[in-house]
Amino acid sequence: MRSEDPGNRTSLVFISWAPFCSRSDGIARRLGGTSYMIYSPGWGSRYLTILFKYIDQSWKTLRILLRDRPEVVFVMTPPVIACVPVWLYAKFAKAHYVIDAHSGALLDPRWRYTLFLHRFFSRRAVTTVLTNQYLQGILNDSGGKTMIITDVPICFPEPAQLNLSGDARMTLVNTFTRDEPLEVFLRAAAQLPEIQFYVTGPLSGLTDTILKLKPRNVKFTGFLPDAEYVGLILGSDAIICLTTLPHTMQRGAYEAVYLRRPVIMSNTELLRRAFNKGCVHVDNTIESIITGVQEMKKNLEKYKIEVQSLRLEKLEQWKRNETELRTLLTKSSDDRSPTIGLNASANS
Repeated sequence: MRSEDPGNRTSLVFISWAPFCSRSDGIARRLGGTSYMIYSPGWGSRYLTILFKYIDQSWKTLRILLRDRPEVVFVMTPPVIACVPVWLYAKFAKAHYVIDAHSGALLDPRWRYTLFLHRFFSRRAVTTVLTNQYLQGILNDSGGKTMIITDVPICFPEPAQLNLSGDARMTLVNTFTRDEPLEVFLRAAAQLPEIQFYVTGPLSGLTDTILKLKPRNVKFTGFLPDAEYVGLILGSDAIICLTTLPHTMQRGAYEAVYLRRPVIMSNTELLRRAFNKGCVHVDNTIESIITGVQEMKKNLEKYKIEVQSLRLEKLEQWKRNETELRTLLTKSSDDRSPTIGLNASANS
């Protein structure tokens, strides 16, 4: 544990109860803080063991917070239980916390029963960061402050050199979650033999049904280390991100934009607003996905130029978001402004 001297306190820590999250890493890095992924996979996610998993992760969280003694703590939800150790630390260490609420925290049926807890912690947070106005509306009656940050510039590692096949290559950023229409995509890919498709995501998510649908021009990559993931994105002509949920932001899509790669994505109002150029929007049907891939391939150079412009717009929007965040954190300080306000943002 560090000394009680306030001068030894860390500026900012970002706590995420997940094996990985580029959004958390990006926010922490650009605000001059440290991102911690706290995850205990050995307990699984079954009803019989989830309580022990959360206790384990809560203890690990408190150990980090008591060691680093940050002035500001960001915490990702879901799960909202991650807010418990952060709130306790902030209460007794006279620190401040910010919640970064992903769409699942407020929309996924698994977490709806915890919405009252989310409102409790949001009322006591400096602010709750959300990705869109729909989610903001859900929390607006909680009495807490909210702000929208649609996406965050990612700090990418040096890309690994991969041996990719095919003259035309596209990558589906996939995690094998319930909102991804993977089977529909595979049926569409089978009718596009001229394209070599790569599909990310842990191989543990593969089922017999998916394997039977897999055409010869699709390769499952498995979960990739960051450098290989970046190499795959840069080695692809375009990126594909699909979701069946209307209010879900696509992290894979904005990662691609920051890497200057155009995107084919689901045709939702949220995604149309957030990605209004350099992208092709498709319905989650076989025919629409086929048409979207063909459109991207036919006019690839046009979309590459557009995505450069979109990237610059997003970087400018982040600068505004960063200024707003720093202002909120400074105003929330009782005796002194958090040192976060003095740390320079990482280079874009």
